[in-house]
Amino acid sequence: MAFSKVSVIGLGYIGLPTAAVIASRGIEVVGVDVSEKAVNTINQGKVHIVEPDLDMVVQAAVTLGKLRATLKAEKAEAFMIAVPTPFKEGKQPDLSFIKSSAEAIAPVLEKGNLVILESTSPVGATEQLAAWLQELRPDLSFPQSAGEDADIQVAHCPERVLPGRVLEELVSNDRIIGGMTTKCSERATELYKTFVRGDCITTNSRTAEMAKLTENSFRDVNIAFANELSIICDKLKVNVWELTALANRHPRVNILSPGPGVGGHCIAVDPWFIVDSAPDEARIIRTAREINDGKPLYVIEQVKKAADQFKRPVIACLGLAFKADIDDLRESPALDITLQLAKLNVGKILAVEPNIKTLPDKLSSQNVELTSLSDALEQANVLVVLVDHKPFKALTVADINTKVVVDTRGLFSRF
Repeated sequence: MAFSKVSVIGLGYIGLPTAAVIASRGIEVVGVDVSEKAVNTINQGKVHIVEPDLDMVVQAAVTLGKLRATLKAEKAEAFMIAVPTPFKEGKQPDLSFIKSSAEAIAPVLEKGNLVILESTSPVGATEQLAAWLQELRPDLSFPQSAGEDADIQVAHCPERVLPGRVLEELVSNDRIIGGMTTKCSERATELYKTFVRGDCITTNSRTAEMAKLTENSFRDVNIAFANELSIICDKLKVNVWELTALANRHPRVNILSPGPGVGGHCIAVDPWFIVDSAPDEARIIRTAREINDGKPLYVIEQVKKAADQFKRPVIACLGLAFKADIDDLRESPALDITLQLAKLNVGKILAVEPNIKTLPDKLSSQNVELTSLSDALEQANVLVVLVDHKPFKALTVADINTKVVVDTRGLFSRF
């Protein structure tokens, strides 16, 4: 049975591109978000986030009448939930956004509907979503009680795209589809096959949830090795960038690049979901998280030493996003480092982030000044490279030779 109308709950960095791609396939898509500003922006055919080519796809879909946004859920054949899953105090998963999504769609659910949880979630979250929906709609049956004969099909399909390449990877990447029953998996696969060229691999919901957490934990552990190695190399006066380049010439070695920490909503968060579920067993995963969470503190100490060389230090922090060439500041170590330097009052703090127009309130309230790269180079005597944005890669020796540089990205290791 083909899908003629799909609802996407949450129009952020995953939800909006997903909605736009589905709409580009000729399917009517209604996006739901709690932000009136986001809804109005999308309905004007514009975007409120930075992602290559997304503006063109959204504009086309809105112009053709295939995509619109609203503040309130309405009837559809399928509901895709793409809301944040941060953590609470003590690194415990916060499922409140998922619960709110359940409350939003429950009144409009009808027999035969499909509900997909795309949000990265701790193991068991899809079952919890189904339980919340069952409580809200006792007149309908769900997989946990009716199995294959359920009125509503429920599945988990975690997103696994790279910011900056979201539109491409939404289509080309393989998808793991974990239904609460076989029928749930089959129905969800039908939907994803409307826009995914990669393979759709079916499993159960718990394995699908664990797969996404495992992917990001694997990367986190490997980044932690690189970050720990960079600290060791500083102590031993070894160039970590040259070292890793040499070590990686071994055919079975592939050391990742160190950085100022780990950011983004996924890698910096997901491993804690595993630790929360299995605290005694997840020893390497926990240690890796602690190493990566501690790297910003090490960088701050390096910057303080650099600032001590000047009577009036002016520190330019190059980059605030959690990775290169995007505007996403979620869980960004660069943002946290900049904020902590301002709070420590180590000098005048300039922030250079070419992908945003205004600073977050928590930075502007600390008198951090958003400035251009050229102005920062004129004013600063300390440069802190936190993100390897393209404009920063174009800097030359002449641009930095009068500065004290703290380079967390290896941008100037070639000099």
